[in-house]
This record gives sequence, C-alpha cells and structure tokens, in this order.
Amino acid sequence: MEYTTKLAYQSNYWYNDGLKKANIRDMSGAVTSLRRSLQYNRSNIAARNLLGLVYYGRGDVVEALVEWILSKNFQAEDNIADYYIGKIQEVPGELEKVNQAVKMFNQGLELAGQNGEDLAIIQLKKAIAAHPSYVKAHQLLALLYIQTGQFTAARKELRTAHKLDTTDETTLRYMHEITQIRKSRPGRARDRGKSEGQEQTVTYNIGNETIIQPATSVFKENSGLHTFVNVIIGVLVGAAVMWFLIMPAVSVQRQKKLNEQVVDFSDKIATQEAQVSALKKELEEYRANSEESEDLKATAASTQESYEIVLEIAKHFSAEDMSDAAMLEQMLKVSPDSLGKAGKDRYNDITGELYPRMCEKLFGTAKDEFESGDYDGAIESLGKVIQMDKSYQDGNAMLLLAQSYEKKGEKDKANIQYQKIVEEFKDTNAAGTAQKALDSQKPAESQDGDGQQDAAGDSGGSQDTDDEQSSDDEEQE
Repeated sequence: MEYTTKLAYQSNYWYNDGLKKANIRDMSGAVTSLRRSLQYNRSNIAARNLLGLVYYGRGDVVEALVEWILSKNFQAEDNIADYYIGKIQEVPGELEKVNQAVKMFNQGLELAGQNGEDLAIIQLKKAIAAHPSYVKAHQLLALLYIQTGQFTAARKELRTAHKLDTTDETTLRYMHEITQIRKSRPGRARDRGKSEGQEQTVTYNIGNETIIQPATSVFKENSGLHTFVNVIIGVLVGAAVMWFLIMPAVSVQRQKKLNEQVVDFSDKIATQEAQVSALKKELEEYRANSEESEDLKATAASTQESYEIVLEIAKHFSAEDMSDAAMLEQMLKVSPDSLGKAGKDRYNDITGELYPRMCEKLFGTAKDEFESGDYDGAIESLGKVIQMDKSYQDGNAMLLLAQSYEKKGEKDKANIQYQKIVEEFKDTNAAGTAQKALDSQKPAESQDGDGQQDAAGDSGGSQDTDDEQSSDDEEQE
C-alpha cells in the first residue's frame, strides 16, 4: 500500500508540473511532465486528458484523440474526454481538414527533400491555412524561408510557432540561426565602408594636428586638357553618327518593335500554357487528395472501432461475465492489422483462448445442421469457423462448407471452395475429396463414348438400381 501511495503522489506531482507549464504555453515541457506522470500511474485520467489538450494545442489532433480514447476506456462514465471528442466531431469537416493538413505537410516535407522548395512552401501554406495551430508546419515553412533567404517571412512563422509552444527546441534553434545571420551582415557592410573610406581619403600630420582630406585625383589635375580632348572626340563621333547611323536606325527601330511584339506574344502564350498545365495538375492533386482523404477517414473509423471492441471485450473476458458467443460476435468485427502493438497483443491473448473452443463448438453444430438438411445454418456456422481459423482440421471445415453449398444448389460457390482446398491443402484427405467432387462435374460431352452403352443397358439396369436404393435405405435406417 505504501508503494502504491508513493506512485500516486509522484504521478500527481508531475501532473501539477505539467499543468503549470501548459498554463504558460510551455507545451514541450508539459508533454514531458505529463508523460512522466502517466509512467507512474497510467490510469491518471486528469493527466491523460490534459496531455490530449496539450497535443491539440500544438496542432497534433491525431495524438490528442488517441489519448482521449484511452482515457474513455479507463473511465467510461463522467469523463470530460467525451466532451473533447464531441467538440471535434460536432464541427463539420474538422477531421477532414486536419487530415488534409497532415497530408500537405508530408508532401511539403517530401518536396523539400527533393530540392523543390517553392512547391514545398506552397503545400505548407495550404496546410497552415487549413490547420493554423500546426506547429510542425510553421517550423518547416520557416526553415524553407531561411534556406531561400526570406528572413522576414521566416521570423513571422517562428513567432507564430513560438506563441503556440514557447519552449520548443526546434523553434528556438531556428530563431537563434536567424539572429546570427543578422549579426553577421552589418559587420561586412561596415568593413566594406571602411575600406572604401580609406581608399578615398589621405591623412597626414602638421605639428600636433592631423589633417584628413580627399585623395588628389590625377583626372582633376588635368581636367582642362581632358575637357578639350572630349569636345573634339564628341564632335567627331556626332558627325559619324549623323552620317552612318541615323537613317539605318529608323528601319532597325521598326524591326526591333516588331520583334518585341512577337516576343511579347510568345511570352503570353507560354505563360497561359503554363497556367493551364498548373491548373490541370492541381485539379488532379485535389481529386487524388479527396479519394485518399476518404480512405484515411474510413481507416481511422475502423481503427477506433477495433480499439474500442478489443478493450471492451478484454474487460468482460477477464471478468468472465459474457458468453463466448457474444464475445465472438464482437471480436469478428475487429480488424487486427489496424491495431498497434499493445492492441494486437491484447487481441491475441483473447483470441488464443476464445477461438479454439468456439471453432470446435461451431464445427460440431455445423455437422448437425448439415446432416439435418439445414444448409443455411451450416454455411453460417462454417463461415465463422473459417474466419477464425481458415485451416481448421486440415481443410475439413472448408470441405464441409463446399458440400453445404453443393447441397443447397449453389455449385459455383461450392466449386470455388473445392478449388481452394485443392490448392491450399495439398496431400490431405480433404484435398482428395475436393478433387473427386470437381472431377465428377466435368462436362458430359467427354463421356459421349460411354453414353450409348449406358443407354443400351437402361432397361436391364433399372431393377438393380431400385434394389441398390432400397438396400441403401435399409442400411441408413
């Protein structure tokens, strides 16, 4: 009891520490403290719900929903997690926006790794517009701005990320890098100014005084001579221009204007073609995003339902207050591939005990139903057996299912099952029986040579057939 009490005290201590940090927007520190609180007491509902709120404040909505769902499973009644989940679900399209934002963030991250900074920036802007509190998107967009030299835009994104989480190490590191870049730039400008100033001035001493004056230019000393020479050169050049260039320049100017118009029209056409191509590509991306978002939404719903079923059945399985048939009905709805490691372990613990005894029971029931002519019941029972264990009794369950279909008159379904048995359970009695059943259904055309002989012996063989039937009936009785 003393050990349990110490664990509870430690869990509450770290919960209070996480609450203090969350109140001052220290989200990263709050996550660390709350996770430590749950290490001491994983059923601390207050700490788990607060951890979900902290994740939601950073824009990590999926992680928040996971914590709240776990909280509901620890305490189903009077749990504020129901309110949090309901607030997200009551806003139309909220989860879809989050899915779109996460997807665009992943696309931006992939484009950034392929040196496509411009396209990555566009995707990240869309992600932030759909989900403004997404801290990771703000950080990645700021990093791309720094890489492309857009430091003002980068500082703006980092300030937004800093408001959402004041102690995030990534945000603080990026802000430090921008500060270092700003400090290094003015220093270089001052050095250039000093070097230029030194080249343009001359310093010397007269007695105790220091005289600084502009350097004497050779050009200024000989400015009169240079002016006269320039006038002569200008007159000669002007005469040459008037004589050789004025008249040809008129036709050249006209041709130049015509060329400029052609280039302008070509640029406009190229721009319009690029815009049309970009719009087509964007339309295709929107269509693909829409289909993938629907798949993600369905997968998320299936995952949530599977987790809830496994956790609920685990309680009844431990308490032994629920029938095997009722538990089986729920466990068959679970999609094991959508579960995480902990959920799959719990699923395997339950099915490892439940499925073998239910397979034996349902297979016995199916045999009785088959013999009594209740083929629909036998098909239903065997379908559950195969769903639990496809290879039950080396394919005999699947064989009985095929025979039930055949007796019911659904030969196509029966043949499908026979073929599966032959392919999947080779060298077994079930495979041999299935192969005989398939061979017996070969087209009658292959037996035309024997047909005439059978027809010739019909009159003499009818009595024998009746005798054999009557003897079979007596043996069955």
